[in-house]
Order: sequence, then C-alpha cells, then structure tokens
Amino acid sequence: MSGRPLDVLEDSLDEPVTVSLKDGTAVTGLLAGYDQHMNIVLDAESAPGDADELAVESIEDTTIIRGDNVVSITV
Repeated sequence: MSGRPLDVLEDSLDEPVTVSLKDGTAVTGLLAGYDQHMNIVLDAESAPGDADELAVESIEDTTIIRGDNVVSITV
C-alpha cells in the first residue's frame, strides 16, 4: 500500500491497525476514523490481539489518540 498518508488511512478504515506512540508503547484496534491532524479513532471491536509482542496493548473501548502522539501507523 502506498500513497499520500491520508489516502492510506482512508483505505484502511475499518481495518485492524497498530499505532506506535511517542512514549514507546503501541496500541492495536480497528481504525474507526481520523482527521487531517492524524488524530486517530480506534475501536475495540474486532481488534487484533498479539500477546507475544511486548508493549502492544489491545484497546478495550473506543479510543481517540491525539495526532501529536503518533509516531507511526501500521496496517
């Protein structure tokens, strides 16, 4: 998948993603929404769980992540 960042996010709506944060943690969930500032909305429904990966947490509810805290988003 390649293209402009917002186009990649648009193509990834309702797909499981992993969001890496500035503090070194990462969260996984279903990409429910985003905006031009890369604020991310993750939904817990159908969120992937990977217990083998350290510092990756699956969210338990709908979560909004401020774009200033996002380092990367992996689809």
